[in-house]
Amino acid sequence: MAQVIETPIGMHVILDLYECDPEILDDMERIEEILTRAAEVANATIIDKRFHKFSPQGVSGVVVVSESHIAIHTWPEHGYAAVDVYTCGDHTMPLKAGEYIIKELKCKKPTVVKLDRGLLFKE
Repeated sequence: MAQVIETPIGMHVILDLYECDPEILDDMERIEEILTRAAEVANATIIDKRFHKFSPQGVSGVVVVSESHIAIHTWPEHGYAAVDVYTCGDHTMPLKAGEYIIKELKCKKPTVVKLDRGLLFKE
């Protein structure tokens, strides 16, 4: 009979961030700074970064870390950001990264969902 291994491979933190500062949400350089620092706060190893500024507004970006990724898409006109923080390994702290992002975007109404990923089975 298969057993669940108690420790998941990774943790996925999904953030719906409402009532954020629209100026920050539309500032690609600032968003890149925030996600880069969030990766450091999570104790993750940065491999690459890619960000895009939309016209007339909005930013999408990802920080690829050896433990997985931190990604964002912003809607400044709604004061909203959708954020994914997914890391593997027991040395990372994705919830801390999420807290940092919430604070830096000046979010007044965050929704945070934490998912354990990769609960393995053994015989």
